[in-house]
Amino acid sequence: MSLPHAILTALLEKPSSGLELTRRFDRSIGYFWSATHQQIYRELGRLEGEGLIRALPAEQPARGQRKSYEVLPAGRAELARWAAAAQDPKPLRDTLLLRLRASAVVGTDGIEADLRRHLELHRRQLGAYEEIERRDFPPDRDAPEDRLRHLVLRAGIDLETFWTQWLAHALDEFARLPEAERNGTGLSSGSASSGDAGTTPS
Repeated sequence: MSLPHAILTALLEKPSSGLELTRRFDRSIGYFWSATHQQIYRELGRLEGEGLIRALPAEQPARGQRKSYEVLPAGRAELARWAAAAQDPKPLRDTLLLRLRASAVVGTDGIEADLRRHLELHRRQLGAYEEIERRDFPPDRDAPEDRLRHLVLRAGIDLETFWTQWLAHALDEFARLPEAERNGTGLSSGSASSGDAGTTPS
């Protein structure tokens, strides 16, 4: 249910056409809630059909002109209801962590290189977020709505900082593994039972 609410949020910030929304998702909203061009247009039609948004009248009607949308009072009320509702945190489900646990029983061949690739990707994303922070949130930009938007960006910065630090730590651990375990010959299925007593999520 979050995509329609992401669209309502974006339209309340600025009435936009479907194409403009797609670009805004690519530039900012998509960092924490992604959507395809087709998904956005489908949701716009549904939201309009439910009376939550409306197409703005064109200043100069023309064939093929893009429609811009704005949020109606019912749409604002729905977004306020959703934003205030309690939601439980979602458990972490990351394929990389599952693959790492699998490597403990079948060998680590290939995963170390992928850890390095992930580290580079997270470093790039962290750099992108930090550039957005420098550009869009200077110290004197302190309006309440800006502080809340900055909090969202800070979540991205903090998450990418966590992943870069964790991946660097993981690669240090790989460097200390005995050579037999790094190439998979020193691991056995019997060692897996001890993993259940550790702190690794089961």
